[in-house]
Amino acid sequence: MTGKKEPPAADGFKTLWPTIFLQRSLPGHEAANRVLLQTVMAQDAAQADMTTDYLSGNLFTLEDPALQWLKGCVNKTVIDYFRHLGMDYPINWSLQAWANINRLGDYHDAHNHPRAYLSGTYYVRVPKPGGEIGTRKDLRSGCITFYDPRGAVNMTAIKRDPYIEAEYTLRPAAGTVLLWPGFLNHFVHPNLSDEPRVSISFNVVLKWSDDYLPAQE
Repeated sequence: MTGKKEPPAADGFKTLWPTIFLQRSLPGHEAANRVLLQTVMAQDAAQADMTTDYLSGNLFTLEDPALQWLKGCVNKTVIDYFRHLGMDYPINWSLQAWANINRLGDYHDAHNHPRAYLSGTYYVRVPKPGGEIGTRKDLRSGCITFYDPRGAVNMTAIKRDPYIEAEYTLRPAAGTVLLWPGFLNHFVHPNLSDEPRVSISFNVVLKWSDDYLPAQE
């Protein structure tokens, strides 16, 4: 693969240590999601601990047309991510994918993905937020939150300082794919709907090469 390096910043300014996050809607997802939903539900019926035992298999090895469509879309998204960063040398990786079904009250603790260079999620089904529960007004059913990896960096931020936001929260729609560095901590908020929230997560694991090592200048 080839990429295009970004031009140097004007007047000496340079952004160091950026965290690049990608969010896009996949074209043609409506038809694919109908098939993916059936596939994931069948997997769940056959494996009771499917969501928590995510390292035991790889959905992308199944000969399922919808899953292979998604695998191709994920690979294209990874290529676009590397190109955006100007990483214009050959990079080889493998994908490992698993399904998640979050029913009423289910959530995922804050975590990252060790050994993964990039991680991501594709949303098959996202229910509308449920009704109010108790007196809390800050509940974010169906949302996912990502946290600034630089500890306490926001403590000295002032107005219009781009580092002021310690977290980024979004409520994805069905058909959305997200991609982020594997070290980024994230939290999946409890599902407060009676309908299950269905997604397919994946890791991008590099096939190591010494060519990846940064040059020492």
